[in-house]
Amino acid sequence: MSNPSLLTVLKSRRIWLLMAVGFASGLPLWLTGVTLSAWMKNEGVNLKTIGIFSLVALPYTFKVLWAPLMDRYTLPFLGRRRGWMLLTQVLLMGAISAMGLVNPKDAPIAMACIAVVVTFLSASQDIVADAWRTDILPMEERGLGNSMYVTGYRVGMLVAGGLAFVLSDLLGWSQTYYVMGLLMGVGVVATLLAPEPQSVKPPRNLLDAVVKPFVDYFRREYALGVLAFLVLYKLGDAIAASMVTPFYIELGFSNTEIGALSKTLGMLATIGGGLLGGVLMVKLSMRRALFIFGAAQGLTNLGFLALSLVGKNDLMLATAIALDNVCTGLGVMAFAAFLMSLCHKSFSATQYALLSTMGTIANRLIGSVSGYLATWLGWPTFFAFTAAAAIPALVLLTFLPEHAARPVEDEPPAPEAMPPSAPASSVAVAR
Repeated sequence: MSNPSLLTVLKSRRIWLLMAVGFASGLPLWLTGVTLSAWMKNEGVNLKTIGIFSLVALPYTFKVLWAPLMDRYTLPFLGRRRGWMLLTQVLLMGAISAMGLVNPKDAPIAMACIAVVVTFLSASQDIVADAWRTDILPMEERGLGNSMYVTGYRVGMLVAGGLAFVLSDLLGWSQTYYVMGLLMGVGVVATLLAPEPQSVKPPRNLLDAVVKPFVDYFRREYALGVLAFLVLYKLGDAIAASMVTPFYIELGFSNTEIGALSKTLGMLATIGGGLLGGVLMVKLSMRRALFIFGAAQGLTNLGFLALSLVGKNDLMLATAIALDNVCTGLGVMAFAAFLMSLCHKSFSATQYALLSTMGTIANRLIGSVSGYLATWLGWPTFFAFTAAAAIPALVLLTFLPEHAARPVEDEPPAPEAMPPSAPASSVAVAR
């Protein structure tokens, strides 16, 4: 079957709802991290306490532990995926608002407890949102669908960061968190309007929900090869990521220059790259997209190599950052779509969390030695090495069959169904 036109994909209502769901997933992230740290610093909380508060983010790392519960159990409203999405979003509205009731200097333990509740609910929302988009998007919409979701996610982060900082000066921090809690309503509206994925039989019991996702994946042909590919695909980026900021500082760039170019330009370039990747994937096959985007994200590390040779140069820095983040956005889209293609719909929440976590943890462990590599090799050779680190994944990809480790679904695909109360014209409300 030929690939659909871009216009056909853009007409799909679920593509646009994905942006609103992504916004709701991205909004809580900085409210318990960067933004909360700023509030604590404004209140005069010491740096040691602020540092300890980074532990409230641990639920994001361990979310795979309770993902099986969301595969096994269906709440008595909206279906297996939307029911959990609605519950977590409504609870997040309350929990984020509750942070505004507490002063982090006067009651740090109470604030820490509420922040942990927020991160737990946010991680839970991520689990079910990943499962929902995995289940609801047909193959031809996964590239653009993921780009819309990630765009919404990053807009949510920007709102929780940039807008929250502005509001804190105008309204105060407590009222700012009340506003952020209300903005979670965007996700609630999107969930009410969203289609529920086709009816798929969930695991028979909790034991099956825990065990079967592993058994189902590892009994597939080329399962280990695909897992190795997941680890290798972003290896160069993982090694380079923790070293780029020290690299900028060593070259003599100011914090203002780094913030404006690395954070602001970088965020916009990543969003642009993600949207471009989604558009291109409407026509590209999964294998071709993975290969082209993977090669691009590796080659862009040569921009940092060039910067290391030229020295402090704002134009060169902006060029290197823009190219790197655009190609990172391309790679993220293809990688997310590939992850989705590996998940069986009966337990997509657990498998998506499992596969993404395994790749992330492996890359973080490998990335932990990046400082030693940079010291040993020097900046030019270090960035040449990170560019070359993309090669093993691309070589492995050429040996993996097109449908390696893909699940065998029990149910045939069903047409999209919208809730009776949700007219198509109301999709704009969720945006």
